[in-house]
Amino acid sequence: MSKQEKWFRFGKGLSPKRVRGLTVASFILPLVLWSAISYIPGLWHPEVQIRDVGDSIYFDAGDRVDAETFALENNNLLESESVPMVGKRVNPVYFPAPHEVTRALYSAFVTEPRRDGEPWFHQSVAHSVRVVFWGFLLSSLFGVPLGILCGVFSYFSKLIEPFVEFFRYFPAPVFGALAVAILGINDAPKVAIIFIGTFFQQVLVIANTTRTVDFSLVEAAQTLGAKPGRLLFKVVIPAVMPKLYMDMRILLGWAWTYLIVAEVVGTSTGISWFINQQAKYRMFDNVYAAILVLGFIGLGTDMLLGALGKQLFAWEEGRRSGFGKMLRKIKPVSAEA
Repeated sequence: MSKQEKWFRFGKGLSPKRVRGLTVASFILPLVLWSAISYIPGLWHPEVQIRDVGDSIYFDAGDRVDAETFALENNNLLESESVPMVGKRVNPVYFPAPHEVTRALYSAFVTEPRRDGEPWFHQSVAHSVRVVFWGFLLSSLFGVPLGILCGVFSYFSKLIEPFVEFFRYFPAPVFGALAVAILGINDAPKVAIIFIGTFFQQVLVIANTTRTVDFSLVEAAQTLGAKPGRLLFKVVIPAVMPKLYMDMRILLGWAWTYLIVAEVVGTSTGISWFINQQAKYRMFDNVYAAILVLGFIGLGTDMLLGALGKQLFAWEEGRRSGFGKMLRKIKPVSAEA
């Protein structure tokens, strides 16, 4: 088998070593591109940061201007036999270099707020996590059981899904004004936006996943005399649980995408407030740092849930769960007692 065939095989996976390499590359490649645009002179750098204004009366040292504007002003100064400006080519302020964002990522956590009463950065992050948590939890408490019922019983499917299909096309942010009017200006309307943004999608996704259950399992249980309630809790739900768990991981990411919109409803709070404040001060390195924190939280949560899922549903990969092994070690001890 050639090297190319080892990397590109139809319908087959890659070796663990290649998987790890590609996973690392998926993060390294964007970082390399970002670094190249930031550090290689002339690759982009559409602006000039003025070091010395010379005899110009229009600019100050430290200003960033378009390269064309800089050249035009210098031509005018030279024509009038004045001292030209001196500067260096840079990227716009809204595109900071990786080292600037890394430095901001640290300083955001240790720098005190500009004004008394404003939250620290870690407090803003914690606030955002709470909003997503409660919004997704409430959505799941209603959406998951309803989705399972729709997937199992045609009665619930025909009664509920047509309206859900209609309602899911409404953008969640359009309910912001109503949420504030009904729930106030604090966290309740923000949680409501997360709820609206995920609940209706959740019902449909869970219902479709539930319908993938192997019906031969249901028929076998019915042959043995299982009642509808027992079929639901002992056959259908256990059979689709691994897929439902994966759906919930994906839907949790969906909930995070509504965070920025939700947090500007009512009083601006959380990490969205921090991003807006830093953008107002034109401190875009802090903006990028805050965005990266959201990515780290989301990826970290998904990796944790993925590791937990491998233990909960170990049989999916043909192996024994670590929890099961632990229970087998504990059982003889408890029996002797």
